[in-house]
Formats: sequence, structure tokens, C-alpha cells
Amino acid sequence: MKIKPTLLSFFSMALMGLSLQAQPLSNQVSAKKSFAFSALGKWRGIFKINPELEIPFNFEIRNVKGTEKLFFINADEHFEGGIIRQRPDSLFIKLDQFDNELAFKIEGDGLTGTLRKQDHSGRSTAVIAERGKDYRFATTGKPATADFSGTYDVVFTGANGKEEKTVGLFKQTGNKLSGTFLKITGDSRYLEGTVEGNDFQLSSFIGSGPSYYKGSFSTDGAIKGAIIGARGSQSFSGTKNSNAALPDAYKLTYLKEGYKTLDFSFPDVNGKKISLKDEKFRNKVVILSITGTWCPNCVDETSFIAPWYKKNKDRGVEVIGIHYEQKTDAEYVKKVLNRFRDRFGIEYDQVIAGTADKQVVANSLPALNSFLSFPTTIIINKKGEVAQIHTGYTGPATGKYYDEFVNEFNQEIDKLLAQK
Repeated sequence: MKIKPTLLSFFSMALMGLSLQAQPLSNQVSAKKSFAFSALGKWRGIFKINPELEIPFNFEIRNVKGTEKLFFINADEHFEGGIIRQRPDSLFIKLDQFDNELAFKIEGDGLTGTLRKQDHSGRSTAVIAERGKDYRFATTGKPATADFSGTYDVVFTGANGKEEKTVGLFKQTGNKLSGTFLKITGDSRYLEGTVEGNDFQLSSFIGSGPSYYKGSFSTDGAIKGAIIGARGSQSFSGTKNSNAALPDAYKLTYLKEGYKTLDFSFPDVNGKKISLKDEKFRNKVVILSITGTWCPNCVDETSFIAPWYKKNKDRGVEVIGIHYEQKTDAEYVKKVLNRFRDRFGIEYDQVIAGTADKQVVANSLPALNSFLSFPTTIIINKKGEVAQIHTGYTGPATGKYYDEFVNEFNQEIDKLLAQK
């Protein structure tokens, strides 16, 4: 897929000129009155990762109770990205969930700009968007040679030769393909794309960083391909297997010998220290979520835990979100944790424990044998002892695997609540 030469000037303009800041709401209102451009509708975006790689994504801008909002579309999911802020020549979408923003220059009836951090630090990625296009990958019309739907044993191989076992889940309808890869650390969420002949492409974007998978199926049940990004690629291969499964997520992370619980005291955004020894948690089942606002799988877990807690908090359960974030200064932590709380309606305690690094987690919670994945969910019984640790998160994109996790989670909580 090649970008038309005329679009290259759009990219350079965007990269050099989008240091604009969105105006206050009062100024936006007056600007809109004199400007005819409306962002409402469906859009197809393209990330220009490098001269050889473009990653498409889809989104829709809707008017929700008088506010224009962007929703990213990936297979069955419409993920709320952020509120539209418009000025006469520009469009800004604060992707608060990941502390990013899309900054667009309006070019006729199209958009050209960048994906960047809200504080403008680090690297930006060039992006264009075209109105009214709801396809993802351009196709030639070549039919798929077979229906490749199903479950696959898949192994990813890194540049250093290290292998990671995963489960590939795919659903095909004609040339349309959706799927996900389930790993011990979590799943790759909702992937969407196409299959032509034996070859497939899949992509996803919800505001953090775009994902792109390319590969091929064979009629004898084999799959091979690579996940490709700005920093290189990682190959994968596998075979169709309806019984494909991962190692038991409840046996990967555990307490070191001699430990029965976790001993910590971490502050919330107001500086108040919170510990399992607090009276609030005495004789209750407590769920610890080792999480981060930057983590897509943590977003999925919180989407489950927050409403679950509202329904079950009167049964004698509590939740503590133990956060490890990109930065730990007080202003940043308050900003991202409060955003997280507001977005998901969190009513349980949130604490900040350190930076988003697995070794930092291991050091701050030394009773754990190791730390493998954000998120990790730890369930504490009424005696204050660790009853169960689940590594990673099996999100709704995994279908039956997600349903199994929810059932197992509820059964464990019911069992612990019944104990005296």
C-alpha cells in the first residue's frame, strides 16, 4: 500500500506546523459558528510508520448529548477515544486513556497530522484520515481459498530466538477476518482485517500504539506471519488445534516460601497510605489488581472489575488498584488516576506503587516469586492470606476464554465469602 505523492506534503506540514494548542471552549463555539467543517461521520485513518509500512484504522465521530466524541472501531468493539476540540483549521482529540493526542490539520474534507504524547515528548507518528471510508485494508476482490476460522497453537519468536507460546483465535466471514492472540500476559484485544487467497492482514488501534499483523494460512491448517512495527518485527507460526491452551494462569505467579500474604503500604493520589492491615479490609475478601492506566489489558480488566465491585461491595469484598505508571510525580499521578477513576466509575481504592516496570513491581512486592504481566490479579481471603493469583488478563475479545475467566473468578469469590 503506497501513499499518494500529494499526501507527502500533508505529512511534512503536519509534523512542522501542528504545535497549535486547542482553544478554550468559548473560543471554539464562536469559531464553529463561522466554519463549515464538520467532523461527524465515519473515517479511515492511516499511520505512516515508515516508508514501507502503513497501518490503517477506523473511527467514527458522533454527537453524544451535545458533545462530539471519537470512537475507535475494531471488529465488534467501539472504543471511546476522546472528545473532539475544533478550531477553524485544526482538530484535536485528547486520548486521555493513554495520555496521547491526535492533532490534525484540516485539509479540505480530509485530515492530516500526528499521533503524539500530550506533553509533546518523545516521537510522533504521521497520520492522515479520509472521510466516509469504512473499509480497513484495500482489497483486490480476490476470494479467500478457504474458511480459516478456528483456534490455533501459535508460537512467536523474537529476534533473540526466544519463543512465546500463544493461542490464535480467528473468525472469518468471506474476505473479512477478525481475531486475537491470547498470551500468558494477556490478549492482543480486537484485531480486524482481511484475507485474500491465503494471505491475511490484521490491525488494531485504540489510542496507545497501532498494531499490525501480516501472514498466511494454508489449507492443511498451518499459519505463519509476523507482527510488524516501527521497532522491527516478530515472526510467528503454528497449526490449527481446537484444543489449544496456555499454561495455567493461576500457577505462574505465586508467593515465595514462607510467605502467606503481601505486606505493603502505598499512597493514594492524596498521599494517604493504604495497607491490607487497615481496618477497612479486616475479615473481608480483597482483590488486588496490579495495573496501569497505560495498559490496554488493564483497561479491559478495569472494565470488568469496576462494575463488578459496585454490584458486590455489600457482600464483604474490597478492591485495591495497585498502579505502576509511566511517571510518578504527584501531578501526573493525580491526573491519570483520576481520569481512570472517572472513565470507569471506580469506587474502590487506587494507590501508586512505582513506575511501570516489572522489576519495580517485583522489588515493591518482594513476597512474589516474580512478576510477569500487567495486569495481575491477586485474591486475598478473609484471614488476609493470598488465596489465588491470576497472571495476565483474558479479555472479552477472547470469547469463551473470557467467559471461563469470569466464571472461575466468581466461583472463587463465592467460595471465599462462604468461609468463616
